[in-house]
Amino acid sequence: MIALHPRRLAPAVALLLLASAGPALAQEAAAPASASEGRDPNPPWMLTEKMVRFNKADVNVVRSGPGDSFAVTRLIQRDSEFLVLAKKNDWYNVRLSDSETAWVHESLCEEFDDLSGLEFRPNPRLFSRIGSFTLTGYAGGYSFDRKSNSLTAGGRLGYYVFDFVEVEGGVAWSHVNRPAEVVENLFGLSIEAEQFHMLFYEMNTNLKLLPGRQLVPYLTTGVGSTIMRGETESTWNYGGGIQFFVKKKTAIRWEFRTYRFDSGDDQARRTNNNYTFTVGTTLLL
Repeated sequence: MIALHPRRLAPAVALLLLASAGPALAQEAAAPASASEGRDPNPPWMLTEKMVRFNKADVNVVRSGPGDSFAVTRLIQRDSEFLVLAKKNDWYNVRLSDSETAWVHESLCEEFDDLSGLEFRPNPRLFSRIGSFTLTGYAGGYSFDRKSNSLTAGGRLGYYVFDFVEVEGGVAWSHVNRPAEVVENLFGLSIEAEQFHMLFYEMNTNLKLLPGRQLVPYLTTGVGSTIMRGETESTWNYGGGIQFFVKKKTAIRWEFRTYRFDSGDDQARRTNNNYTFTVGTTLLL
């Protein structure tokens, strides 16, 4: 048996380990080559940076901040292209050089890509609708004093005073078909069956419970007038509903509302509790 000196033992062990690891190292060296065989050596160029081109005027003004009150920093020639760093409302922050940036209004340039993602929002689905007008058309069922069911249709024009408060005025129509009603059995008193058209105007206030979102439940109340059989009666209403925005400016609207008013001659006034359930479409103008 041959005894190795300790100084010669270490190199011998190293050689044995290198010999055993040789095939594995060869496979790892060949792996990148085989992995690259299926790749396109000239892949298509893709735009990864947000760019704008100044093409609305021959000379374009850029400012030190996002607003007309900020100082003008430079005049940019037409067809110049710059990288967009940020967005605030209608203003873009562009890189003019490695050490200089400026702000330009969106009306002066052309977007190469959708830049809405550059603007910071705490909730990406939260939109401010303050100052927007709304136009709503709807149809549904009208229950006249729980004794007649008929069709109703109408429209409303609204305005967002705040994100959570909307005021709107509307007009609607219904055709009431009320059956005969016995009011006193002893003397055989009854109210004859009748049909008549009804028109009602209203001014409502809607309180949005989750303003600015895609699904917006709300409470509503208002006052107005009901015109039927040649008479006009003061009316007040209350109810609730849901708006579901299928697009940023288009919503489907479900609503339940109660109308209360008095009708009849002075000697036989009665209170009417009428109900509507409607479905409509709302457009933000």
